[in-house]
Amino acid sequence: MHNVFGWTLGEWQAAYRSGAINTDILLTLAAQYPTEDTAWIARAQPSSLAEQLAQLSERLAALGGDMAKLPLYGVPFAIKDNIDAAGWDTTAACPEFAYRATQDASVLQKLRAAGAILMGKTNLDQFATGLVGTRSPYGAVGNSFNGDYVSGGSSSGSASVVARGLVAFSLGTDTAGSGRVPAGFNNIVGLKPTKGRLSNTGLVPACRTVDCVSVFALTVEDAETVAHVAAGYDPSDAYSRANPNTAPVAVGAAIKLAVPATLEFFGDTQNQVVFEQAVEHFKTLGAVITPVDFTAFKELADQLYFGPWVAERTVALESMLLNQPEAINPVVRGIVENGRQYSACDAYKAEYLRAELSRRINDSLAGFDALLVPTSPTLRTMAEMAEEPVRYNSQFGYYTNFTNLADLSALALPAGLRADGLPSGITLLAPAWHDTALAHLGKRWQASLDLPLGATQRYLPAPSAPTQAPGCVRVAVVGAHLTGMPLNVQLTRRNAVLVEQTLTADTYRLYALPGTVPPKPGLAKADSGRAIIVELWDMPLARFGEFVAEIPAPLGIGNLLLADGRSVKGFICEPWALADALDITEFGGWRAFIASRG
Repeated sequence: MHNVFGWTLGEWQAAYRSGAINTDILLTLAAQYPTEDTAWIARAQPSSLAEQLAQLSERLAALGGDMAKLPLYGVPFAIKDNIDAAGWDTTAACPEFAYRATQDASVLQKLRAAGAILMGKTNLDQFATGLVGTRSPYGAVGNSFNGDYVSGGSSSGSASVVARGLVAFSLGTDTAGSGRVPAGFNNIVGLKPTKGRLSNTGLVPACRTVDCVSVFALTVEDAETVAHVAAGYDPSDAYSRANPNTAPVAVGAAIKLAVPATLEFFGDTQNQVVFEQAVEHFKTLGAVITPVDFTAFKELADQLYFGPWVAERTVALESMLLNQPEAINPVVRGIVENGRQYSACDAYKAEYLRAELSRRINDSLAGFDALLVPTSPTLRTMAEMAEEPVRYNSQFGYYTNFTNLADLSALALPAGLRADGLPSGITLLAPAWHDTALAHLGKRWQASLDLPLGATQRYLPAPSAPTQAPGCVRVAVVGAHLTGMPLNVQLTRRNAVLVEQTLTADTYRLYALPGTVPPKPGLAKADSGRAIIVELWDMPLARFGEFVAEIPAPLGIGNLLLADGRSVKGFICEPWALADALDITEFGGWRAFIASRG
């Protein structure tokens, strides 16, 4: 029996493809789960697992046995129990509310189609209302490092089972921070996607206009992979959106981070120390840190629970409040009943304020790669939470509640262990559709730390070979568009990011074109040539056309062969322009030629 607890996606994939394991191992894995565990509301029974494995076998056979076509083949995962799975009850942590789902949520359909195996449904703060993980009739979920402390919520169970390595990833939801706070409290990654990137069809709503299905994983790479599989426009979800592919897909070497000018930790000096260390560590990675006014963020965060926006939760539970109010957790009921005091006029005024504050927030983040904040300013014990359930919950959301109202993407990351051995996390936030760029930066951050993965005592495996991010075009530039050259701005103003400097195949010749302003070279395929230095830039897909439109004759964009065999889009020159051009191939690149001219 392999010890598969805490395996990453890459480890699962490698073991299956090498034949070291087969999917029957999931039956053994399920049997080894702790018998008493409040993180679960329902677990897959052996018959359910066997049925899923049979369906997976049929799917693989239909693909000719090619596991590469099933990127999540045989990977165990869990979902929060406010997400539908066909044939399972959906409870939202309220037995009186439960119903038997007749079809999978849209995101679950995508994950199953990619080969993932559902191991169970996880506990949550009832109706996804809370950031604590204690508001459930199925029991409070303790912190995976010390059960005397809270796990965070509302996606408490989903975070716990990942942190302990029981599954490779899980789905949570995030309305006010539920996909981030539990990640910070349990030393794992929490990816809060752009609103509408993942479909909400099949999700019990908390606040329909801001709900997001989120992803928990042990590594940023895994979270990004799962989100990419689960994402996509869904016409059945009125709030689903198609990615416009205009945002950057990576962060350059010079990282530009904003931080709140004034930080609040509510007296938790241990969290404060970890955050201050994180800021200093980012500086060693090349980050420039700039304080920004946090007033608009804080004001918008307060709107989610202390204004008319709470009425969205009232609408979501309208039937329960009318017919079975006693079935709702008293703290949850107290929160959602507050929505009844607001009028339609109040709601419109709140929306106007949200729009104004959101514009100010997004404007303040312009020019930065991300806003860096503590995931939570503080951590509390179960006992403390029982004494002040609303006050301490509000503190947990200090750096999260504004995110979805402002239409931001977010990535919660492990930052280190406090002096008492408990985890503390940081979160990177950026405008909508910057998810891929945040993941790129998050992978650099995680690779720079020597932290255990969750509570597993396992460490980050060797990174897989980097691949081109989805939603971009990789462009090779050879002359005036190189870093520091006159036309480089045509790349940077379109959110293109430098990937690497490399060489073409040795079948090209380089020419200095006469009369071009600014001076430009021409690159041409030749029977006898040499490798020429180029830079590779990743440009958002939707910006590529306007970039090409600026390229004057005799230059154009074609397919360029690199020394390592890759083919990328790159600058080429029409043959008619080379007759009077100066052959500068011997210099091996445009910079060397320019330097030779003084």
